[in-house]
Amino acid sequence: MNIGILTGGGDCPGLNAVIRSVVKRGLQLGHEFTGIREGWRGLVEAKTTKLARESVSGLLPLGGTILGTSRTNPLKDPKDEKKLFENMKKLKIDALVCIGGDDTLGVASKLHEKGVNTVGVPKTIDNDLSGTDFTFGFDTAVSIVTWALDRLHSTTEAHQRVMVVEVMGRHAGWIAVYGGMAGGADVILIPEQPFDIDEVCGYVRKRREAGKYFSLIVAAEGAYPKEAGGMITRDKALDAFGHARLGGVGEFLANEIEKRLGVESRYVVLGHLQRGGTPTAYDRVLATRFGVKAIEMVHDGKYGRMVALHGNKVVDVSLHEATAKLKTVDLEMLRTAQIFFG
Repeated sequence: MNIGILTGGGDCPGLNAVIRSVVKRGLQLGHEFTGIREGWRGLVEAKTTKLARESVSGLLPLGGTILGTSRTNPLKDPKDEKKLFENMKKLKIDALVCIGGDDTLGVASKLHEKGVNTVGVPKTIDNDLSGTDFTFGFDTAVSIVTWALDRLHSTTEAHQRVMVVEVMGRHAGWIAVYGGMAGGADVILIPEQPFDIDEVCGYVRKRREAGKYFSLIVAAEGAYPKEAGGMITRDKALDAFGHARLGGVGEFLANEIEKRLGVESRYVVLGHLQRGGTPTAYDRVLATRFGVKAIEMVHDGKYGRMVALHGNKVVDVSLHEATAKLKTVDLEMLRTAQIFFG
């Protein structure tokens, strides 16, 4: 079989490890591979490259994706959808291994309903895909947030400031909760639970009254104050899947705390630092296991399904079920973190 591989959506540590394991295991099973460049755009515009053993040598520790990526929705325009099917036929692609988050895999699920042989591999640093306990890239992102908090701790304490650290997390605050707990944050704010600014100020005031003249606050980019009634955005532009560009909660919160308490406050936006660089050992292993499982599913004809981690077992679940809803933070995790607030 000629199997296409694509990576879509935001880049993520571990993508290359998946590509590597899919190709290496697939070659053992007698398959050949076509790498599709720039996500779904590559199938619309016929941007491809052949993948062989030498193509994936040395990829395990490499961040990013050798195939490139984009936030292209090929089903948004009927002309693009038609080109996609025409190019798959011209390229003689028998099946697709689609590596991505809910948008990329949502397209894979719909294409399967239209007769395309698709298998999904869950990729998102946000860890918000249903059907799997963890996604690769998440552990690396949390490690980077923890590293940043460790370093910000000393300078925040030295200047007796409040430091608001804005991390990724549009609708789910997994990175904020795990990274904040690991980095000893004094307050953690997530999209699942709109925050009260006065309550946040109360935590800061409580610490200062107790002789702790600095505070570290971690806020997911999708966190928002109750009175705002919705997420804070940079502009009104939407991507191909209808998502607004988030950003600004860190700046907003730092300004409000300084205004209400008269305490010097700063903010740091970690942004794409969380996406880049070398994947952790955990993510390398998880990505490798996911890749092997994905190509074996293709080999066995188990299409319309996604690789998933349940406990310590790599299994497969329905693509449709996996992308039907987001996996939000278990509030029990947040309650554990709240023990250490203030």
